[in-house]
Amino acid sequence: MGMGRAAHSRSPGQLENSGLFLRAFLLLFLLRHVSSQCKILRCNSEYVAATLHLRGPERGAAFCTALRSYSLCTRRTARTCRGDLAFHSAVHGIEDLMIQNNCSKEGPTAPPRPRPAAPNAARGFESLDICDYERSFLYKHGRPPGFQHCAAFGDPHIRTFHDDFHTCRVEGSWPLLDNDYLFVQATSSPVAKGSNATVTSKLTIIFKNMKECIDQKVYQAELDNVPAAFQDGSVDGGARPGGSSLSIRELSPGRHVEIRAGYIGTTIAVRQAGRQLSFSIRAAEEVAGAFTEEQDLQLCVGGCPHSQRMSRSPRGRGRVPAETARALCREMLPVEDVYFQSCVFDVVTSGDANFTMAARGALEDARLFLPDAEKLHIFQAGGGCQLSSPSFLLLVLLLLPCGFWAGLLHF
Repeated sequence: MGMGRAAHSRSPGQLENSGLFLRAFLLLFLLRHVSSQCKILRCNSEYVAATLHLRGPERGAAFCTALRSYSLCTRRTARTCRGDLAFHSAVHGIEDLMIQNNCSKEGPTAPPRPRPAAPNAARGFESLDICDYERSFLYKHGRPPGFQHCAAFGDPHIRTFHDDFHTCRVEGSWPLLDNDYLFVQATSSPVAKGSNATVTSKLTIIFKNMKECIDQKVYQAELDNVPAAFQDGSVDGGARPGGSSLSIRELSPGRHVEIRAGYIGTTIAVRQAGRQLSFSIRAAEEVAGAFTEEQDLQLCVGGCPHSQRMSRSPRGRGRVPAETARALCREMLPVEDVYFQSCVFDVVTSGDANFTMAARGALEDARLFLPDAEKLHIFQAGGGCQLSSPSFLLLVLLLLPCGFWAGLLHF
């Protein structure tokens, strides 16, 4: 009997632990209930959607309106969000952004966005926006998509999606992109008779057939022929329901066009400056990475093959003295980064001052297309390794002779 009572009785410590467990369980349950009532995620989503397309210095008033709307949304849900970390982080973040952007707390706000249609509706949110990549991605993932930038201009110089920068001597046709959605091919020819340097003289861009969004469209530009239409004469994606998600517009007659492919979250700029064509793209990360191992030769992904890379350091006698080229390029490009180096190389090699506009245009596109403004300028020594690469610096340190370290430690 004594053993039986001992088996079913509990010590005071065990009872206390059980009570603590029960209180912890109830607390977690209540916190989960409070969290489920807090609508801060909807506030976040509405703010991201309102600011998704705001870029450049002109965004000020619209950005302040979006911040005030964000603040109003948080105030409306404050009662159910007490103790919610995401809510309090958002409130403090809004205050900081209002100060940084000189936004007044008084002013217009945007009306709340309508709720998406119910899943069993005839046409739900996803089907309505299948040809709007950015909205669809935001709806699925609760955040905007990431983007990458690539450019080819001048000699050609290639800025890859991974911010590597190469100058190439490629001649003939080479793929800049080859993935499930896009194929872009650049055709290069010598910049001058007897020169190893080449320039892009033709660009072919294929927007591949995609569900109900677009028919396959081909855009082709050549020197002195930068059309504001696709090869079939159209200016959009065709008669399918999402045809308007692909459009082309002329920004400078015969010199600069922009192609927007909203169904894949991509914008492309094609320019002519002097006797060369340039290409720039802002592509969604998911789109840029949609290729197989067989599609590994893409200059935008891997850069120039090693055998085709050139130094941008002026060597020998060019058509224009290096100092003259530097002075011309400095007028357009005050920062002596890789764009400046490329400009000097092109002007020295070609003797054509119009190449300053090619580098300037590429830099302007990068300023618009790069997701991270801090990566705008790339600095390389003599057209070689990037000065800012930590792995390069580590390699240099590791390769220093042991005697150097011994002498340093002794000192």
